Order: sequence, then structure tokens, then C-alpha cells
Amino acid sequence: MKRAFDFSLSLVLIVLLGPVYVIIAALIYLKLGRPIFYDQVRPGYKGELFKIYKFRTMSNETDANGELLPDLERLTPPFEFIRRLSLDEIPQFFNILRGQMSFVGPRPLLESYLPYYSKEQMKRHDVLPGLTGWAQIHGRNDTTWSERLGRDQWYAENQSFRLDLYIIWKTIRIVLKSEGNSTQAQTEMGEFRGLDGGNTHEIAKH
Repeated sequence: MKRAFDFSLSLVLIVLLGPVYVIIAALIYLKLGRPIFYDQVRPGYKGELFKIYKFRTMSNETDANGELLPDLERLTPPFEFIRRLSLDEIPQFFNILRGQMSFVGPRPLLESYLPYYSKEQMKRHDVLPGLTGWAQIHGRNDTTWSERLGRDQWYAENQSFRLDLYIIWKTIRIVLKSEGNSTQAQTEMGEFRGLDGGNTHEIAKH
């Protein structure tokens, strides 16, 4: 049921949002130039690697030393709006259509994080990664790694179609209110380099 739902909904959304894809792509081309898309290899189900796609939203501006400027300085107003509504993520509908992702599941994180997960935290890879998930409706970018991974683990152990529908409904409300989606918060969260302990269910359910 989950796969049929993912395939059908992603196909419908790709068709309906065709004009939005074109408008965003044109805006990126005119304001930022090429490439239009940002892609990166991420681990998915059972740790299998796949390429995730997003619309590019940051410029390649550098400082006097040739180093990229901080994210907040490279994110201009029109693209900040795109990020706030998560429209930069809609190319991932194609990842869902291909069966590499689901609408609901733990967000695919960096490949470099894999060696740092505990046995319990690795359970997040027992399900397909998602466009949104249990962690995202409890704080999109403004939570700690302990909270985020604990909720990913809880979802992997309690996944159901009814829970998925609830998460999708909550996600739509959060995106429309632009809650918890801050580039600054994402930057301050830092890279994951391991946590003590594995099972964090006490925070995961809330």
C-alpha cells in the first residue's frame, strides 16, 4: 500500500507541478546560472547509496581568499522564499517515483555519518528515507541530533500507513506556517559525529 501510494502521488504531483518546476528552473538559470539542480549521494534503505536531487538555491560567491561565503550570505531573498516553502525539495518526487525514497521516512543524511551511528541508530535505514518524517514534524532544523535520530529510530520501529498520513498532514501545516525551517538553525546544528547511547525512545514519542 505504501509503495502504491508513493508511486501514484509522486506521479500526480510531478504532472501538476510541472509549471512550478519550469518557473523555479528559469529563476535559478537567470539569477544563479548553471547548474539548476544540486545533487549529492546519500545512503538510503539498508544503507544503499543513491543520488538525491534538489533545486539549487545558493550562489557560488566567494571571499577574497576564494572560500565560499557563509550559507546565509549566499541565499538571496527569492531563494530564501523557495527554501521556506521547501520548494527546493520537489525534485525528490522523482526519487520517490523511482522507489529510492518515500514521502514519509527518515530524511537521508550524509554518507559520512554512517560510521558514527550506533546499532540502534542504524535502524533508521530499515525503512526508505523520506521527504518528511516523524523528526521533521517535531522541529524541522531546530532540534538536537539526539532528538532527531531518536525520532527516526522510533518511526522505523512503529511505521504504519495511518502514521504516514498523519505525518503528511502535519507537514503540510508546518510548511504553510514556515515553522522550524531555518538555514541558520541547520548550520548551527553542525555535523553528526556520534552520540552516546542508542535507544532514545523517551524523546522520540513526543
